[in-house]
Amino acid sequence: MHTMADPIQRAVATAPTTESVVCGDQRMTYAETWSRVRRLAGHLATLGLHKGDRVVVVSANCHRYVEAYQAIPAAGYVIVPLNRRSSEAELRFATQDSEAKVLVTDMEPRPFEELFEHVVRMPDGYEAALAEAPEADLGADAGVEETDLAGIFYTSGTTGRAKGVMLTHRNLVANAWTALAWAKLSAEDRWLLMAPMFHAAGTCVVLASTWVGSTQVVLPTFEPARALSLVETEQVTGTLAVPTMLIAMIEEQLARPREVSSLRLLSHGAAPVGTEVLRRAHKVFPDSELLHLYGTTETAPIATALPREQEVLSGVRARSCGQPAVGVQVRVVDEEGHPLAPGQVGEVAIRGANVMAGYWRRPEETATALRDGWYRTGDLGYLDDCSFLYLVDRLKDMIVTGAENVYSVEVEEVLYLHDMVLEACVFGVPHPRWGEAVQAVVVARGPLTAEELLGHCRARLANFKVPKQIEVREQPLPRSASGKILKRELREPYWEGHLTRIGGD
Repeated sequence: MHTMADPIQRAVATAPTTESVVCGDQRMTYAETWSRVRRLAGHLATLGLHKGDRVVVVSANCHRYVEAYQAIPAAGYVIVPLNRRSSEAELRFATQDSEAKVLVTDMEPRPFEELFEHVVRMPDGYEAALAEAPEADLGADAGVEETDLAGIFYTSGTTGRAKGVMLTHRNLVANAWTALAWAKLSAEDRWLLMAPMFHAAGTCVVLASTWVGSTQVVLPTFEPARALSLVETEQVTGTLAVPTMLIAMIEEQLARPREVSSLRLLSHGAAPVGTEVLRRAHKVFPDSELLHLYGTTETAPIATALPREQEVLSGVRARSCGQPAVGVQVRVVDEEGHPLAPGQVGEVAIRGANVMAGYWRRPEETATALRDGWYRTGDLGYLDDCSFLYLVDRLKDMIVTGAENVYSVEVEEVLYLHDMVLEACVFGVPHPRWGEAVQAVVVARGPLTAEELLGHCRARLANFKVPKQIEVREQPLPRSASGKILKRELREPYWEGHLTRIGGD
């Protein structure tokens, strides 16, 4: 049995003087982090919390967030990470839905704080609390079991009201084992934590890095120049980028190169990214192994991995997101849940110790998502003969034009082949004859016309897949905090006055 206390317990026993976290001017050893984690747990106990009580964290990335991410579950409580950019209504909903009692935050006071019994404000209130708190027991010593709930992670809510994904200690520890395999972490590694920690991508490697005693370099708020400078000055060996970060880092490195040869692993995930973007990444970061990761919040989060991605960028597998991660099973099923043969498109289903316990207080939605032990992702894809997974669309985003199905990912891939396309998004819009027509919105990195792009598409796609209209923009496309393009937001103006199309993002 393992809980989220196990990684830090091992690290302090094996590498007490090693740097655990670097954040700005702050440098902490594992001995210091161990004491601070235990004292944070001790302070929460003095507030009258009981096992299973929820604690909301709303903060930019920092060493204190790393401590809270470990201390809250390890002490038997439930962490509820929320986006500090969320609206007041979104923060109030998640707080009331989770019935959280304590808020740990770095924000200035906001009205939703009235919902909490206690507020611990970073940095001063947090540091004062730790200075006076006793060191509490963690993990098994505190009666915590691997089946206990460790966190409630609210989905973005772009397709409706946000759902709280319940992840247990077993789920998150299983993901840590998986991360040790795909990232090949060791005590010599220095991992740049730059994706926001309220999202599964941000905390994906925290436990794994801690377990082997490596160092985590924390970037509070992503800036491509700052990220690349940290790689250079801190000799960072690995990181995980969401697509917007990867694109920004490529452009920044081209404009103002840094010495980044220490970066052995450049992993990316959380949202699709065009193959052409990856080819540019390999040219710009030639010393780095590219690694594609696919998963969901519900899978804690990693389900598949494609290591050494740079070696397949000229072949078919460049469009794959890899094979099932260690300890994870992936299959493609029909509507009844029957496995499909290689090459057949269906819904991606995932099973493993990493799969969530369910949605917080939503038994009907839990029953729909979890069937016979398999999590139904809502993603459409297919497997090849060697179990490489290829995603083609979200189930709710597939475009039905006439009698033909069009998968937006395929069209987006073609758009990205054009040198002047920086971002691309494809979706269905209403059409009086065919039901739906293919629409594209792109962001150009220079002079580009819709007519030029249409000719580019006609030369590479069947006629029914070619967008009927392409909108060329200068401003970035709207994205969620996890880096996913908000298709619903782009699509809604086209569907005004028509029957509502329910679409996923």
